[in-house]
Amino acid sequence: FTDNRISVRFEYEWRDAETGQWKRTHGNEHWEFDSEGLMRVRDMSANDINIEESDRKL
Repeated sequence: FTDNRISVRFEYEWRDAETGQWKRTHGNEHWEFDSEGLMRVRDMSANDINIEESDRKL
């Protein structure tokens, strides 16, 4: 975290409600805040991959 910015890498797993397919999403996110502490910019780049339930890590 520096000044009014923070960048993070993330990973999460979820199940598609329509197909029942498990997925893992991973990527990077960048936030910038204004002087009031409110988010002014949010950029995200992510990738989804199909996984088997037995391959879940989280």
